[in-house]
Amino acid sequence: MTAQQATASLEVAAAMAECIRTSPDGLPSGTLYAMVMGRLSLQSYEAIIRALVGAGLVRQDASFFLTWNGPTFPETKGQAS
Repeated sequence: MTAQQATASLEVAAAMAECIRTSPDGLPSGTLYAMVMGRLSLQSYEAIIRALVGAGLVRQDASFFLTWNGPTFPETKGQAS
């Protein structure tokens, strides 16, 4: 993996984490995958979810529902939480 590919992978993982974090009640994993499936293989998607769960940032229940488990950040005026 090149440095450029590694950077791109981290950016995708960060974007997915942000999507989960900003979903007030969480979201189904299938819904998130549908958002990225044209750009990311299922194997890559699952690896990112495993990494986020393993890092303790995301919870995934038995029905593959994803909720944010990481730190909370105070709202900044003009930005959604």
